[in-house]
Amino acid sequence: MPYRVLCQEFVKEVKKYLSMKVFIGYVVLMNLLGLFVMGADKERARKKRWRISERTLFLCSILGGSLGTWAGMYLFRHKTKHWYFVVGMPLILLIQLGIGCTYIFYNKLI
Repeated sequence: MPYRVLCQEFVKEVKKYLSMKVFIGYVVLMNLLGLFVMGADKERARKKRWRISERTLFLCSILGGSLGTWAGMYLFRHKTKHWYFVVGMPLILLIQLGIGCTYIFYNKLI
């Protein structure tokens, strides 16, 4: 193979690797945020203070923090009596996993 083609392939692989690292970092950050937000809202509920809206909790989950938000529900025993959280958070997680697996499969990232 010519040197130029090897360099182009190398650059392509590096970009794919870096974009995957950035994506994983984003997902980890969002899940930590989801866990933190659930814990903060539970603490505010205990102290009868201003609360974080349910819309914000779901938005955090939809933006990639579904696993952390779901874990926070059970870790802090928060929002576990609301059916839309008990059903919604795992459903969002399953949809995100399905999209991720489909993306990985069709782009042959693994």
